[in-house]
Amino acid sequence: CLMMSLTPTRGCLLDLPWEDILVPHILCHLPLQQLLSLQRVSKSFQSLIQLYLANMRCFDSSQIGPAIPRAAFVNLLKDNEVLQQLALQNCSDWLTDRELLPVIGQNHHLHQIQLKGCAQLSRHALVAISLSCPNLRQLSLAHCEWVDSLSLRSLADHCKALEAVDLTACRQLKDEAICYLVQKCSRLKSLSLAVNANVGDVAVEETAKCCPELEHLDLTGCLRVKNDSIRVLAEYCPKLRSLKVKHCHNVAESSLSILRSRGVELDVEPPLQRALVLLQDVVGFAPFINLQI
Repeated sequence: CLMMSLTPTRGCLLDLPWEDILVPHILCHLPLQQLLSLQRVSKSFQSLIQLYLANMRCFDSSQIGPAIPRAAFVNLLKDNEVLQQLALQNCSDWLTDRELLPVIGQNHHLHQIQLKGCAQLSRHALVAISLSCPNLRQLSLAHCEWVDSLSLRSLADHCKALEAVDLTACRQLKDEAICYLVQKCSRLKSLSLAVNANVGDVAVEETAKCCPELEHLDLTGCLRVKNDSIRVLAEYCPKLRSLKVKHCHNVAESSLSILRSRGVELDVEPPLQRALVLLQDVVGFAPFINLQI
């Protein structure tokens, strides 16, 4: 119905100023998938949609459907040089450096990039991002095992405005690489190092000391993290709001209690004995509870 009402023979929509009215005030409210369908109405609409795509600030592949063809992706972004947000989580089956690097190279205003699970890229993609996107603030590289210490150093050297980085399951990275990142990017507010057996206390302590603005830290499954680094985190990060340490078997309540008392959201519950003591205080039936369970 939308396309029928917008055909050139039905009304004067296309008579409105394209760049001043249609692109910034009308087309921006339509889902990307509908815009692509709108191209088929007429040649005039095809030109209008191409103008919109060239001026699009945000591209999210999930808006197109469960999968986006490689050729379609290349065609959609070939003329765009003003992207600010790029999310490509539905492109992992085919996205390689060949498709991504031209987009990164011509868009220097990107401040948010989502590449979660894009396993076919290489370290060259991260180097290209670091060289082309100096204003980058948010970057997700979760499950990108191609990320190595050299490419992360390039990111740290050139993207010092970073506020959120997701390095979940980037298993090549060790403490030294994380330390370099946080030393250069001291504005970090959110950092995920989850599912990385190579990350330990050294990285966590350096993060705490270098990033006083830190609000969210994910250490899920970091088996080498111990109590000492959690205490350092509590001391140096007064703005911390959430900490994930599930499956960190060497982190105990003795260190977490400091954060818990400050209202920091933790993903592990207090031990049973603590819960029972609290229950005793509230309900007052101590004789009926065996606190040695």
